[in-house]
Amino acid sequence: MLNAVGVTIRFGKRTLFEDVNIKFNKGCCYGIIGANGSGKSTFLKVLSGELEPSKGEVTKEKTERLSVLKQDHFAYEDFSVIDTVIMGNEELYKIRQEKDAIYAKPDFSEEDGMKAAKLEERFAELDGWNSEADASQLLNELGIETENHYKKMSELEGKEKVKVLLAQALFGNPDILLLDEPTNDLDLKTINWLEEFLINFENTVIVVSHDRYFLNKVCTHIADVDFGKIKVYPGNYDFWYESSQLALKQMKEANKKKEEKIKELQDFISRFSANASKSKQATSRKRALEKIQLDEIKPSSRKYPYIDFRPNREIGNEVLTVEGLSKTIDGVKVLDNISFTLGHDDKVAFVGSNEVAKTVLFKILIGEMEPDEGTYKWGVTTSQAYFPKDFGGEFDSDYNITEWLTQYSEEKDVTYVRGFLGRMLFSGEDGVKKLKVLSGGEKVRCLLSKMMISGANVLLLDEPTNHLDMESITALNNGLIKFPGVLLFTSRDHQIVQTTANRIMEIVPGGQLIDKITTYDEYLESDEMARKRQTYTVSTEEDD
Repeated sequence: MLNAVGVTIRFGKRTLFEDVNIKFNKGCCYGIIGANGSGKSTFLKVLSGELEPSKGEVTKEKTERLSVLKQDHFAYEDFSVIDTVIMGNEELYKIRQEKDAIYAKPDFSEEDGMKAAKLEERFAELDGWNSEADASQLLNELGIETENHYKKMSELEGKEKVKVLLAQALFGNPDILLLDEPTNDLDLKTINWLEEFLINFENTVIVVSHDRYFLNKVCTHIADVDFGKIKVYPGNYDFWYESSQLALKQMKEANKKKEEKIKELQDFISRFSANASKSKQATSRKRALEKIQLDEIKPSSRKYPYIDFRPNREIGNEVLTVEGLSKTIDGVKVLDNISFTLGHDDKVAFVGSNEVAKTVLFKILIGEMEPDEGTYKWGVTTSQAYFPKDFGGEFDSDYNITEWLTQYSEEKDVTYVRGFLGRMLFSGEDGVKKLKVLSGGEKVRCLLSKMMISGANVLLLDEPTNHLDMESITALNNGLIKFPGVLLFTSRDHQIVQTTANRIMEIVPGGQLIDKITTYDEYLESDEMARKRQTYTVSTEEDD
């Protein structure tokens, strides 16, 4: 069990949080959430011992082993992959090094023999003789092939290093596991594997993540960093979000009778209890939810941007016709004879690992790139707005935010534009910030403002959640669900894809298109779609 007792963190005059008291229990998974800059990652560093608190202490049992997901992908360049994983258990790795050094001595003494025997005993207690086999199994499950296990880390690609460091954190069944953004740079298959691993993990997990779907799948509790405090709630992220919205609603309706408020809360909790995850966590989560009291739920202080795409014109039946589009870049065929037709109700998510192909297709459809072959035609009633993955050039000017957005608005009144920006959290002096000083998240909110003010009835969005905090991602998700026009989008956010798309397209390696009218989860579970992907992949490899 890990305990934070009276923990306070101050940097100069700024207090991140004060007098935090939390018991992190075995068998539970805690998701730490909070606005950007609230101190989530800092709190993890305090729990791990990397950072001393300004006040208070963090305690655990002496026999418990704590493991942390490392963030420096280049820290182990001179070590083998297998050794890097085993280093996850520092004591085990150190003992192995010590006994190997003893056995390598040319003048092996009786004293060396006694020391080696003690080391061997402890090595066996730590299951050291199976360590390489266990590490290899973990690597294989994460998609690192056996042939790479004894290579140096410097020989691996960046995304493979991420998986190795994850294996290092998970290795050896740690008692306490601390994970800071573990899904970053992971493919969908690996994320799904990690979800199942954590659901079935019997010890303590504490995780920081912007991935709402991931938090919903694995978390039994949410630790919310807000008001300079950290408060723990039972349930997953959706429960926390909807309960905080309910609390806000009830606070605004101050005159509502307490009996009515309690009934509303009970109905809400019953709904979530019934929908608890089908994992071994479900029963304890349900019990915890049922014990929630009215005064335990507090409205969040965090601000959500108002994202609402309203088309100026209703879209007609003819939206987009694509016929035989092909494109080769640097000798690689990224699009191969792609054809499809979109209707006025289509919300299409482009999924899969072939990210270049998705971006190229969007650029062709928006007129920024020419295809090698084929044609496309937009319907006469359509108007398009585009969110590019690479938007750096858009902000390379001396404009402030208001000046920049005004040029895209039919209504040139500054007051109108400032009001619009206010809804996107650019109020007061923020509305006259220079473009060049904006953060990544602020730039994305600017681009979304540009799309909203355009009044387009077709939206093309290429990874719009990059750089966004959870509040903005949630607002964007809700805005896309409500949008009455046609959507073409890519996103690594599983929840956005699942809740928004009614049609899934995947451009597989080699450039062929798989097109299915279905939800994302149904698509992933479909044996038919899996066979198609396999067929296309095999045929591409044979062509090579």
